[in-house]
Amino acid sequence: MEREGNDCAVDEAPNLSATLWLDRVGEVILTFNPDDRFLSWKLVESLGNDDSICLGIKCAAKVATGIKLSDIYAVELTDHGLVHISNLPHATERILLGPEKKMYRFTVHGFTRSKNQPCQWILAEYTFGHQDLRTCQMWVNQLNDFLNLEIGRPRNLLVFVHPRSGKGTGCRTWEAVAPIFSRAKVETKVIVTERAGQAFAVMTSMTNKQLNLYDGVLAVGGDGFFNEILNGFLSPRLKAPNPPTPTDFVHLAKDNGDSLVLDENETVEETSNESEDQFPLVYNPEQSESRISYSCSEDTDPEFPVPNERFRFGIIPAGSTDAIVICTTGARDPVTSALQIVLGKSVHLDIAQVVRWKTTPRSKVEPYVRYAASFSGYGFYGDVITESEKYRWMGPKRYDYAGTMVFLKHRSYEAEIAYLDVETDETNLTSKRNRHGSLLRALRAPNKSERYICRVNCKVCNEKPNLATTGFSSLTPYLHSENRWVKSKGRFLSVGAAVISCRNEKAPDGLVADAHLSDGFLHLILIRDCPHASYLWHLTQLTRRGGSPLNFRFVEHHKTPAFTFTSLGNESVWNLDGEIFPAHQLSAQVFRGLVCMFASGPEV
Repeated sequence: MEREGNDCAVDEAPNLSATLWLDRVGEVILTFNPDDRFLSWKLVESLGNDDSICLGIKCAAKVATGIKLSDIYAVELTDHGLVHISNLPHATERILLGPEKKMYRFTVHGFTRSKNQPCQWILAEYTFGHQDLRTCQMWVNQLNDFLNLEIGRPRNLLVFVHPRSGKGTGCRTWEAVAPIFSRAKVETKVIVTERAGQAFAVMTSMTNKQLNLYDGVLAVGGDGFFNEILNGFLSPRLKAPNPPTPTDFVHLAKDNGDSLVLDENETVEETSNESEDQFPLVYNPEQSESRISYSCSEDTDPEFPVPNERFRFGIIPAGSTDAIVICTTGARDPVTSALQIVLGKSVHLDIAQVVRWKTTPRSKVEPYVRYAASFSGYGFYGDVITESEKYRWMGPKRYDYAGTMVFLKHRSYEAEIAYLDVETDETNLTSKRNRHGSLLRALRAPNKSERYICRVNCKVCNEKPNLATTGFSSLTPYLHSENRWVKSKGRFLSVGAAVISCRNEKAPDGLVADAHLSDGFLHLILIRDCPHASYLWHLTQLTRRGGSPLNFRFVEHHKTPAFTFTSLGNESVWNLDGEIFPAHQLSAQVFRGLVCMFASGPEV
């Protein structure tokens, strides 16, 4: 409903409506429908019609006609200034329509999707003008009142910035997106890390009362930096049982039946580096007075449960690969990530618990718990990250160079892997093919019907848990006594366990194209020793969109909730989310949807 004099009818009808000027469009009727939660506008005159031509000049192009409330992250009153009354070129506008109009203005901040890359979100601003300041103020107040009713939008965030991440752009990346948080009235406490392990130490030392002051924590950096923050959060708070193991899996660890406890006199030796994606900031006992505890002590505040639906994690990508961001948002773009954070988007993410029992064949049993959000790899993957340390001066390019060097060496390792064989409608499809496969299958296109790619509102990830299960049983729905252990022993070029698809710019489909963010499964990929050319063929398939890297005789792919690993040699180095992780013997399990991420999931 519209009043005379261009005033807004907000009392007589639920819809807000007024005639205002939209910058670079013209005079419009602006309407907000609370029921549809949609802000729309239409031109008062037909100047903007596509077929309108004046003096041989096409007057207007197609413009947006509205925006959903859920796509608006801020509405603010701007200063008194000029409003361009059409989208004609400036000189043409002055000739045809006269000078610009000076009036009071307010701006609606939202986003649009890129036409070429639908997963990339682009900032959009719509500036409206009116001669009456009170009219503009009323629109700002009303729209902000509705925005405040939007559920899940954060108000306070803890932000860690890695200044050396990727190409050393961590601080510049944060400065570029910080205005988005400021406009959205999101308070941020920013910590720029100065040393290895600082973010980990801060997260472990924070009390639950302190954490409850925030709606989440952000990592401005790469996957390794996020892994550091994640481990700092989970290590002192997550009370979890050990991963299941076969009866003949030999270790002498003390288990209290509920969580792992490090002996107070034992020190776990870790490799600490300043690489942005190599768990750069690994905890070092010398850097903090606080000790790590892997059990929930009696002092732990029970008011901060794990998993926690309210407290979410976010990543502003500034690393070398940023696989987690690409898998959760679909784009390696800081603006897209920032928008999804301030709009309160949310997806659940599986987390793998990895327990190292022995570092070397002759070392004593020292159970050490780590958590991984994307990938754990042995053999080729461990060698690449170890070799890359020799070429730190090269920056992110050292990974490509190290990968080439390791490939040329073509080293294989003897090991024994055991995994839980879970028979469901959606598991081990590729595993069964690989057991009876052949190299000839690699020439054929993969069976598309067996791939259900994880996307926004994924039906696999959104499947409701069994209400009969509680506690950790709901996080490990596929761990059952009737599951059988299957062993695989021999020489392997690599052993990989992917939590998610691990898409990145060099592997557009990731390691496993149909891996999901929250389905309760690890993707165990075993690459047996094979000719050099065959392994190159496999790696080449990883770099192709729509490739078939798993359809080889020497490749085993198993979807499993848990596995164990024992090296049969002297050398054993793993790559755990980019961290060098020496482990002669380890066990692992995945917790379904353990943490929540500020993300919407990749779009089609």
